[in-house]
Amino acid sequence: MYPIEIVGPMKAELTDKGFKELLTAQEVDTALQQPGTALLFINSVCGCSAGTARPGVIMAALNSPKRPDQLLTSFAGFDIDAVKQARTYLLPYPPSSPAIALLKDGQVVHMIERHMIEGRPAQMIAANLAQAFETYC
Repeated sequence: MYPIEIVGPMKAELTDKGFKELLTAQEVDTALQQPGTALLFINSVCGCSAGTARPGVIMAALNSPKRPDQLLTSFAGFDIDAVKQARTYLLPYPPSSPAIALLKDGQVVHMIERHMIEGRPAQMIAANLAQAFETYC
């Protein structure tokens, strides 16, 4: 488990912009079983991927004309039980961190895995999500 001194600022980057933290398995179930759309960001300490994923997710969430009903996040390697439970909703996709999932009525309708984030700028990630929001939200 990572120390809070490392993950705290990375968590705050999202929660300061309106993302709700899911810290327990029960919070994950409560949030993801609600009707409507939810953007779930599995946060990570990975500098190369999470360093562009966080700003990309934020850009999409704040600037897109359409946006999900819920903005949610859990931190891989820190919110252990929450991430484990969240990944059950993301099947058949394998565990990935960071990862960005758009769910509608509890089902994944759009997924961005780590290999799709690596080497891509935040603007490209934001554009990908904005297009998914337009389609599903």
